[in-house]
Amino acid sequence: METPGKNNATPSTDLRRLWQAATLVRFGFAAGNVKSLVFKVPEWVKHLPGQHYDIRLTSATGYQAERSYSAASAPESEGVIELGVEFLEKGEVSPYLWNLKEGGKIEIRGPIGGHFIWTSEMPGPLVLIGGGSGMVPLMSMLRHYHLTDTSRRPIVFLISARSLDRVLYKEELEELMGKHPNLSVVITLTDEAPSDWVGYKRRVDSEMLQEVLAKVSGGMPMTYICGPTGFVEAVSRNLVAEGAAPHLIRTERFG
Repeated sequence: METPGKNNATPSTDLRRLWQAATLVRFGFAAGNVKSLVFKVPEWVKHLPGQHYDIRLTSATGYQAERSYSAASAPESEGVIELGVEFLEKGEVSPYLWNLKEGGKIEIRGPIGGHFIWTSEMPGPLVLIGGGSGMVPLMSMLRHYHLTDTSRRPIVFLISARSLDRVLYKEELEELMGKHPNLSVVITLTDEAPSDWVGYKRRVDSEMLQEVLAKVSGGMPMTYICGPTGFVEAVSRNLVAEGAAPHLIRTERFG
């Protein structure tokens, strides 16, 4: 697919609503099945951790395909937008994005979203629970914390992945844990685990939530859950059943 041109924005235009031609400036792997793609846009608008962007591709015949992807970058990464894109074999958009080379262009619009947002100005402990590529917007929040917050508030990041090679940003998470003793990253593997794995080896359940969140349960933490619909619904239902306040839970789902 090819990408068309640019917008004729005026000073009074809300740039978040306009399609801009974005250029890929850097890429790598966030996990075995998720690529990290970093784009530059002509008119960068600072996002909030948890917001997403719309991507639009247009073929030579005029056929268009749109998808939404969360930002993985912190708002402090000025001028660029990092997305995490999971490869879907029968997808319309992800195979194209995976094959995009540096200098390649797409159309992008955003940032979008006003509910699934966390900033370091918000008080209290923070709980992040991600399933698969649902880790992407949570990573934006954690990176934002790392760059702006010196509060040492308790932070728990519970990650559910099929196997260890599908844990996104694994090396960066290990580095952040070394810098922030208040950060606890817990991984549960649902399909395959190394023979010497000592962590959880099952889906997230009530017992696991009680154990992992024990250190923050009395502090009224804000909780953000992102992942496949079934995962998000099961986790949020278990949290509420265990006494978590529903108004302190934010969810984002896909699939």
